Amino acid sequence: MLRRIREILKKEFIQMLRDKRMRFILIGPPLIQLIVFGYAANFDIHHIKVGVYDLDQSSVSRDLLARFERSGYFDIVRWVADEAEIAPLLDRRDVTAVFQINHGFAADLKGMKTAQVQLILDGTDSNTASVVLSYANAIVGDFAEDELHDRLLHVDAALASYRPGVAIEQRAWFNPNLESRPYFVPGIIATLVLIVTMSLTSMAVVREREVGTLEQLMVSPIRPIELIIGKTVPFAVVGLLDATLIAVLGVVWFDVPMNGDPLVLLLGAVLYLLSTLGMGLFLSTISSTQQESMLVSFFFIMPVMLLSGFTFPISSMPEWIQYLTYLNPLRYFLIVIRGVFLRGSGVADLWPQLAAMAVLGTAMMVLSALRFRKRIE
Repeated sequence: MLRRIREILKKEFIQMLRDKRMRFILIGPPLIQLIVFGYAANFDIHHIKVGVYDLDQSSVSRDLLARFERSGYFDIVRWVADEAEIAPLLDRRDVTAVFQINHGFAADLKGMKTAQVQLILDGTDSNTASVVLSYANAIVGDFAEDELHDRLLHVDAALASYRPGVAIEQRAWFNPNLESRPYFVPGIIATLVLIVTMSLTSMAVVREREVGTLEQLMVSPIRPIELIIGKTVPFAVVGLLDATLIAVLGVVWFDVPMNGDPLVLLLGAVLYLLSTLGMGLFLSTISSTQQESMLVSFFFIMPVMLLSGFTFPISSMPEWIQYLTYLNPLRYFLIVIRGVFLRGSGVADLWPQLAAMAVLGTAMMVLSALRFRKRIE
């Protein structure tokens, strides 16, 4: 049995590596996609284009606007002379937001009254609008605190020195700078491994059927289980190689910290590959051509990514959809890979996710193998 499996493995590796294009496809696209997605998948927003409609034209209003420019988050690109210009600017997407400072802004502050600043946002992209609003609130809050301190200083220096206040000291564990890239890059690794292994496994088996060599293999002494092992193990090796290269690139290129044990990550990747290879094998049983296999794989990959928590929090999904995510291996591997990278988690912390992937992966491989065997027989 081992000799027959060894011969199948040798055949698969020779078939994969003899084609120059296939050699590039196995390694090149995942690395290129990591670099592209690593820069593109970023919720940190800088250089937000804004317009200003300053009706007060005071030194106080100019000081507030200067704070926005110095922050590095906002770039004032338009000075609005008339209120009618605001809507066209937002409609044409020339600016993301417009600051409107009304008459009497400085006088209200001087008179210890509430002074208002209006921020008009383009809410088409709700995520960007929320981030812009949070940045603006923080800058205006600091400005208001400094103004209050200056006003109190003119009234009573002692009062300004000893005025009560509450200060919040933030300390973020595992990602001190609250950057989105260390959060997204590990997730990209998991999704790329899913796409590569599932697609290659499904198309490799279908290709054998298309060229007629599958029937030749079945009339040989090779048993179905040996053929399945020989077909999946090479792509498991490719998946582990891709995962290793992408992880190293994430650490070296994007400075994503590796706080945990790489062996725990390797264990999680092996259990994760059981599911991705099983899904690829299952796709081969419901596809007749490589084109059909490619189309069906996209039908599977998109829901798996959307229901994994990679982009959208699972807790924000409807309750009945949250139950579906328990059948998604990517959900568990994302927890494992982010836990190892950012938290330094070990097996003791991640055993529920590892166990879930082991159960799902085994069930998927058994189900796919039975269906594959039934079809070829």
